[in-house]
Amino acid sequence: MPDSAPVDIQVESQFLPDQSVPEEQRFAFAYTITIRNTGEEAVRLINRHWIITDGANQVQEVQGEGVIGKQPLIEPGQSFSYTSGAVIETAVGTMEGSYEMISASGRPFIAPIGIFSLVRPSALH
Repeated sequence: MPDSAPVDIQVESQFLPDQSVPEEQRFAFAYTITIRNTGEEAVRLINRHWIITDGANQVQEVQGEGVIGKQPLIEPGQSFSYTSGAVIETAVGTMEGSYEMISASGRPFIAPIGIFSLVRPSALH
């Protein structure tokens, strides 16, 4: 079993009513990720992988280099935060994924991002 990732990942998501058009099945969400380095050496985020699932079980997979055009280096005890977005066709959905990272000593590792909800207020009663 690989070592656990030396990072702690926190997520906050919010519905964006001004960018959503419910009558066209367009529901926009922002999510803010904070990655905290809990290890003893610097780590760099290399790639991202997201699985976005809407309420109709339509799945979008997103993979790419870095996040928001960056491959941030996070020193021990430091954190990096960014905000990005997702658009789905239903008022409720989920996201989960992982970051491919590498430590300063060259050890690659995967940092999992647990499942979190995308929910339009009033969509759940």
